[in-house]
Amino acid sequence: MSFKGKMVRKDREFLTAQELKVLEETEFKERHLAEIRDAFVFSCYTGLSYADLEKLTIDDLRKGIDGEVWIFTERTKTAVASNIPLLPRAAELLDKYASHIVRENDAKLIPMRTNQRMNKYLKEIAEKVGIKKFLTFHMARHTFATTVTLTNGVPIETVSSMLGHTAIRTTQIYAKVIQQKVSDDMAMLKLKLSVQS
Repeated sequence: MSFKGKMVRKDREFLTAQELKVLEETEFKERHLAEIRDAFVFSCYTGLSYADLEKLTIDDLRKGIDGEVWIFTERTKTAVASNIPLLPRAAELLDKYASHIVRENDAKLIPMRTNQRMNKYLKEIAEKVGIKKFLTFHMARHTFATTVTLTNGVPIETVSSMLGHTAIRTTQIYAKVIQQKVSDDMAMLKLKLSVQS
């Protein structure tokens, strides 16, 4: 009765910018591997989970406040709104599969397999491109939070909103601050301090 559980914080793995680039640039002869890689990369640039990407349709794409295309959706897991401006790389992938919707008579914007099958083939993809990490579809969400957004100076509050989190604490679990970001921030601080003295 006196037992108290402790939450153990686990480091979330993500792809570095270099690993993401290698993954994007690798050509696959096997159509299914190319499609799974593209779905994963799309998630890296949108932060959508497997369940949210799986249900994404053309109706979820609308003009945002800036006149650009955004994804307006609700998280499957929490029913919280998630509004994401479409980055150019994600838009390219949607264009690539635009004919898929018509050809396959499928409302889905990107070809999908079951989560289990996607994760199985992601291991094969990681091996083919030389990524030593345990690649799972959920790692794309971590990559969006860390490598694509936070490392490039997007405030954590904005990232939290796009991920559909209700508390920034949840985003902080995903968002490991990497050394390059710390170095860039400190270089800016050093510059400001040198100007003041």
